[in-house]
Amino acid sequence: MNENEQNKKGLQLELPQEVAQGEYANFAIITHSSSDFVIDFARVLPGVPKAQVKSRVILAPEHAKRLLGALQENIIRYEKAFGPIKIPNQEPRTIAPFDLSKGEA
Repeated sequence: MNENEQNKKGLQLELPQEVAQGEYANFAIITHSSSDFVIDFARVLPGVPKAQVKSRVILAPEHAKRLLGALQENIIRYEKAFGPIKIPNQEPRTIAPFDLSKGEA
C-alpha cells in the first residue's frame, strides 16, 4: 500500500522517539515457515566474528509479498532519481557489504 492509499483510508502512523532514529543493519537473514517470514537485521563489522541482530521482523506471507513489491517499487524510483545501485562482486542473496569468510580487520 503506498502513501496515497494510506491517506485515503485515514491510516496514521505513530513513530515513538526511541524508534525514530532506527538501527543500522548491513546484513539480513530471511527464514520462513508455512505461516510466517522472519527477517533478522544484523550489523556485521570487519574483524568481529559475531554479527549482532539489531531487529527481527515477523510477517505473514501476504505481507512479505507486499513488502517485496514496495521495496521493488521504491528501488525503481530511487534509481530513476539517483542512478543504478551498484553491488560489486556480490551474490544476489546476500546484502553484507564485505566478504564474511575472510574475517579481516
